[in-house]
Amino acid sequence: MSGPQTLGYVQVAIATALVVLAGGVSLTLKLGLERRLLWAALRTIVQLLLIGYVLKFIFGLDHPAAVLGICLVMVAVAAHAAIGRSEKTFAGLYGLSFLALVASSLITTTVVTQGVIRIDPWFKPQYVIPLLGMILGNALTGISLCLDHLLQELKDRRAEVEMELSHGATRWEAAKRPLSDAVRRGMIPIINAMTVVGIVSLPGMMTGQILSGTDPLEAVKYQIVVMFMVAAAAAMGSMFVALLVYRRLFNNRHQLCWQVIQDKPK
Repeated sequence: MSGPQTLGYVQVAIATALVVLAGGVSLTLKLGLERRLLWAALRTIVQLLLIGYVLKFIFGLDHPAAVLGICLVMVAVAAHAAIGRSEKTFAGLYGLSFLALVASSLITTTVVTQGVIRIDPWFKPQYVIPLLGMILGNALTGISLCLDHLLQELKDRRAEVEMELSHGATRWEAAKRPLSDAVRRGMIPIINAMTVVGIVSLPGMMTGQILSGTDPLEAVKYQIVVMFMVAAAAAMGSMFVALLVYRRLFNNRHQLCWQVIQDKPK
């Protein structure tokens, strides 16, 4: 197979015609999305160019401290994004989101890089950083949906939960249904993606490998690993954050501390 086609900035500039086309549709239909589309396109260019230069620098260093440093930044930003989408919050929620992301991403990344791909050395940045990025992207989506549903459910069903507690139910028995529903909600996007992959959609990693000249069957193997990897990350992230929130909102006297849940300012 031939190698990948090299793109210059002129070719990338030509591709902006597609965004201009989308803007034209917005103007024609009077959707009012032109400014938002322009801003999103500019952010895409700046953010991707910036991360490109950062990754080139990190790859050149090829040092574990640099890799761990950027991974920590990625997790910190992902934790902030995860709680940013929820309409409810409480003190310490960022820390719980951060812990859930660290646990789920560490387990998943270690299994894939050391048990499946078996990279050597363990910190090889061209493997660790992209894989962690995919893991965090899916884990934060799961955590965000899980948090939003769980906090809303506990707030709305406070009377029902407290009634069960007053009738002798333990905090786990009273919280089990909201927890299960929240974790299920967090896993819906990745389950939906898995059911149509290869039929309706060709994922980005698989497409990128094929475009770079990789044998399609080899690309498929990698994509299977990636899909299972992100599914595990979303499941573990949702489960971990749900359990951490449960420990925070139910005290040792089997009481629901609903008053700590607050609405975010509009």
